[in-house]
Amino acid sequence: MQHDTHAEHAHHGHGHGHHGGTGKVSWRMAAQATLHCLTGCAIGEVLGMVIGTALGWSNVPTMALAIALAFVFGYALTLRGILTAGVDFKTAFRVALAADTLSIAVMELIDNGVIALWPGAMDAHLSDPMFWWILAIALGAAFVITTPVNKWLIGRGKGHAVVHQYHH
Repeated sequence: MQHDTHAEHAHHGHGHGHHGGTGKVSWRMAAQATLHCLTGCAIGEVLGMVIGTALGWSNVPTMALAIALAFVFGYALTLRGILTAGVDFKTAFRVALAADTLSIAVMELIDNGVIALWPGAMDAHLSDPMFWWILAIALGAAFVITTPVNKWLIGRGKGHAVVHQYHH
């Protein structure tokens, strides 16, 4: 993958600096990158929990499936956008890994940590309102904590900054 400065590829108003982190990154841009990540994570987690519950799995394998699917859907959303820009799959896959891995990992750590530590959350079923409000709180906490991580990454030309050169 070619490592050009973001000044060559940045969109007007995005505020990207060079790889050295000299540019200012808006909280709005960081929040948008985090929301993108949150969407994939939420889809994967809910689907994993539905599948694990339907198969009668215990909490640990269900959570493992949910986390794996959160990564799959997080990467898939990024891949879709990059492939639409006409990039070959191998390059698009590398960009998605570079753009999303740390963001998804932090989000999953926080989200699943909240669920694991919240009394009764691991035993709440999909039909239980408690499951959904704890999931909402966990995802909200993950969003709040992951947004500064994404701001830091983008300011250093990493994370979602690597995707912006493919947006037209």
